Amino acid sequence: MGTYIYQKAAWPDFTWNSDDFLELLSEARNLQGRLLGKMETLGFDLKNEAFLATLTQDVLKTSEIEGEFLNPEQVRSSIARRLGMEIAGAMESDRHVEGVVEMMLDATQNCFEPLNPERLFDWHAALFPTGRSGIYKITVADWRKDTSGPMQVVSGALGKEKVHFQAPDSDLIEEEMNRFIDWFNTQQMELVVKAAVAHLWFVTIHPFEDGNGRITRALTDMILAQSDKSNQRFYSMSAQIRMERKQYYEMLEKTQKGNLDITDWLVWFLNCLINALKSTDTILTRVFFKAEFWQKHLDTPINERQRKLLNKLMDGFDGKLTSSKWAKIAKCSKDSAVRDINDLIDKGILQKEAAGGRSTNYELVGMLADEKQT
Repeated sequence: MGTYIYQKAAWPDFTWNSDDFLELLSEARNLQGRLLGKMETLGFDLKNEAFLATLTQDVLKTSEIEGEFLNPEQVRSSIARRLGMEIAGAMESDRHVEGVVEMMLDATQNCFEPLNPERLFDWHAALFPTGRSGIYKITVADWRKDTSGPMQVVSGALGKEKVHFQAPDSDLIEEEMNRFIDWFNTQQMELVVKAAVAHLWFVTIHPFEDGNGRITRALTDMILAQSDKSNQRFYSMSAQIRMERKQYYEMLEKTQKGNLDITDWLVWFLNCLINALKSTDTILTRVFFKAEFWQKHLDTPINERQRKLLNKLMDGFDGKLTSSKWAKIAKCSKDSAVRDINDLIDKGILQKEAAGGRSTNYELVGMLADEKQT
C-alpha cells in the first residue's frame, strides 16, 4: 500500500461516518440560514457594502495563505468595478490583483455553471498573467509537467519549508482531473459536505505548477455559494483558513497519510466553516458602523480628503493613522493633513489613540477596538 491516500487501491472512493459530524453540519446549516436571513433584511446599499467587504477579505486572505499580500484598496476597487459599484477613492489595480478577483468572482457569481478544464485553465491564466510565479517561468493554463521533479505540497517561509505530502505524478493528472470534474458536475450530495470533499480531492491532485491553493479555495466557495443558493458571499472560508493555517496544514498532512475514511477532515472543515460564519459579525459591525456614521454626519461639513480617509478607516485601515500617512494618501501637504485631522477632532469624529509612541496616531471615535486593523 502507498504512503498517500491517492495511492490506495480504492482511491478516490472516500468514506466517512456521518454520525460524527451531523450536529456540526446542522449547526453550520443553521448559521448559513440565519446569516442569509439577516442579510435579506438589509437595504440594497448596506447589503452591497457587506458583499463588497466580504469579497475583498476573501481575495486578500486566499492570497495571504500563499504568502502574497495584495493591496486592499486595489482589491476593493477591482471588485467594485467588476460588479458595477461606485465607491469613493477607487484606484487602478495591478494585473495580478485583477486575476485573483476575476477567478473568485467567476467561481461565486457563476457558481451554477459547470466546471471544465478550460474554465480551470482560464482561472490559472488569470492568476499568472505574465506566465511567471515570482521570478520563475511556469506552465500556465495547462496541467503541470513536473520537469523539475515531483510536486510537493509545502508550507512555511523560504528555506524553512515543511513538506506535507507529495502529489500524484504529472502523467496521471489528466485522468485524475477528468474523474474529479465529472464528480464535481454530477454528484448529488449534501453541498456543504461536497465542498469539503472537493477541497480535499482537488488539493490532493494539485494539478497545476502553482496556484493550486487559491483555485482549491475558489472551488470551495463555488460549492458553498451553491449551498447558499446565492452568488453573494457574506462569509469567508479563506479568511478563516488563514487564521487556522497551522491546523489546516496539520489536518491536510494527517489526512493525506491516512486512509480513505475522511471523517476527521470533514469534522475539521465543518468547524472551520462554523467559525467563518460566526466571524461575519465583524464585517457586519463595520458595515453598520459606516452606514450609521454617514447618516449621523449627513449635514456635517467634511471635505473630500477627510471623506476619503474616513472611509479608509471604516473599511479597515492597514496599520496606524498618522498625519504623515494622511498627507501621503490624500496627496496633500503635512500642514493640510494636520488641519484636516484637528478639524475632525474638534467635531468629535477623530481622537488621539491612548497608546503613546514616537508618532501620534488617530482613530475614529466610537469604533470598537476589535474593528481596527492593526
